[in-house]
Parts: sequence; structure tokens; C-alpha cells
Amino acid sequence: MPEHVVIIGSGPAGWAAAIYAARANLKPLLFEGAMLQEHFDNGRPPLGQLSLTTEVENYPGFPAGDLKPYLSSALDASRQSMLMMEEKRHAVTGPELMFLMRQQAENFGTRIVAEDITSVDFGGKPFKLTTSTQTVEAHTVIIATGASANYLGLPSEAAFKNRGVSACAVCDAALPRFANHPVAVIGGGDSAVEEATYLTKFASKVYLVHRRDELRASKIMAQRAEDNEKIEILWNSVVDEVLGDDQNGMTGLRLKSTVDDTTHDVEANGMFVAIGHTPNTAFLNGQIETNKKGYVKLTTPFRTYTSVEGVYAAGDVADEYYRQAITSAGTGCMAALDAERHLAELGM
Repeated sequence: MPEHVVIIGSGPAGWAAAIYAARANLKPLLFEGAMLQEHFDNGRPPLGQLSLTTEVENYPGFPAGDLKPYLSSALDASRQSMLMMEEKRHAVTGPELMFLMRQQAENFGTRIVAEDITSVDFGGKPFKLTTSTQTVEAHTVIIATGASANYLGLPSEAAFKNRGVSACAVCDAALPRFANHPVAVIGGGDSAVEEATYLTKFASKVYLVHRRDELRASKIMAQRAEDNEKIEILWNSVVDEVLGDDQNGMTGLRLKSTVDDTTHDVEANGMFVAIGHTPNTAFLNGQIETNKKGYVKLTTPFRTYTSVEGVYAAGDVADEYYRQAITSAGTGCMAALDAERHLAELGM
């Protein structure tokens, strides 16, 4: 018997879709992904990118405070043991927020499978989705697999992720580690300039590190960076090593010239990598229309419809602009409602 709705992905979009679908009595089946080290290394673990972050200050409903009593009452004991349940004086953490969403979806009857969907067949109905151990059929599918931030690939970069190294200024800029301290942004496109400009509201100084002698950003964005007195552009430079220690986290960068291979160090409490994201769509094998960057293309304004009727997309897998937990959760809700209405039209 085909499932009414299958959800692929376990970030905010996936769990929001599951909560709404479950409350609509659609008995959703959600594939949260396999617990493999390679997924963590590639920035796409189960529970999404938020599971790799520390404090989350901008998700509504979680002001600073001691969350331990609430977490103790809301989460299953087995999951509490996977969290650092000390007193929270700053904000909810990414893993805590994701476990809470997961628990909420599960409370309403969402069935959860810890496997990866490796291939899909959208050529006929019901749709077929395959893992390494099984194939399931579904009347509707919600794709919520997110997008992975592109990093430089340095061992020292990996060592200081969430201890100075970030890929989202909007998410992290106001954290005490970065506020009133020098930070660096890596990249030369519009996104890098946007990140650098945003960071000037919090950091004492922002280094914009670019491998060439001219920014790739649009002229107006490039001029904005050059005119900002808090931004210093370090031309013809690449990151050779992220500097720091276990006690203080990241403390600086060692930069190498692309002209003569000389190096020099700069003091910085943070490094924001702004060299793009890669949507997690390889498993779709071209069966859904995407844009030139690989993001799933939504075919109707204010809907989560894709190029295949009955298949919906939510969160960062279809959003290269906002990429926030709250916008992802919002589109997860929309996708579940779209799927519910489609099923109702089919008399299911």
C-alpha cells in the first residue's frame, strides 16, 4: 500500500512538514538520513545543519534562559543523554532545537526511518523511493534535504567549526565570540560582501579575504565593501591555516599570497566562509527541474510545487536566498498543506 506522504530530510523543513502532515492524519513517513560520519564531514547530517551549530538566537519562542527543566520534560530520556543538559544562560542550541522538533513530530505519529533515500522514480504513480534496504511507494513526496555550505577543506577549518568558523553571518554574527572582535569573510562574490557588510554591525573589524585583485561581486556591492571603513579587503590572499587552540577556539588566520606564496597572520575571532552552498539533490538524478545552481525550482509563486505533480520541495533545497531555520520551517508547513490538498483532490 503506497504511503500518503513521504518526507525526505530532517531539518526544520522536514520536521515542520511532518508535524503538519501528522496532525492532518496523513501518517507521514520521514527518512531522516543515516548516521554516517561522511554526512557529518559533508555538512549534511541527520537533523540538518542546525545539529552542527551551537546557540540559536533567532528562532522565535526560545529566549535566553535555563531550558533544562523544559528539555527534561519535553524530550525522551534517551535523547536527553545525547545533549549537553547544563543550564542554558544564552540560547537554545541547534541540536536541542532539532531534537525538540523531532520529538514533536514523533508525538503526533510520524514514523521515522534512519536511512538515506539513494534514488527516486517519479516517472509514474505511485512514486518509488529507494534506500539501501528497501523501496517504498508514495502518493506524494516532500523533498526537504537542504543544502550544504561549501567550505575550504582545510583540516584546521574543520577543527574550529562552531568555535570560530561559520558559514552564516546572519545566524552567528551577534554571538559574544564575534561581537566587538575582528573577523574575516572568505570570498569575493555578492554573498561575501553581504556577509561582510552585515558583520560590520557587530564586529570591530571585518577582513574580506579574496584570492584575486578584483571582487566578483556586482559593481555596486563591490563599491559598498570598498567604501565601508570597517571592511579591509585583503587582495590576492587565500587561507593557509585557521589558527587557535582548545581553550580559546579560533584566534586568527594564516594567509598565503596568490602572487608570491608568502604568508602572514591576522588576528580574528571568526572566519565566515562565503563561497556558496550545494543543494543536496544528487539522489534525484535530474528527475525534478532545478535551476542552474542545482536548487529545486518551484513552479508556482507562493506554493511548494515542483515540476512533478505531487512532489513538493521545502527549505534550503529550494531556497538559495534566505537559508534560515524559520523560513525553512515555514515552507515545510506549506509543503504539507500542499500535499494534503492534493491528496484531498484525489479523494484520499
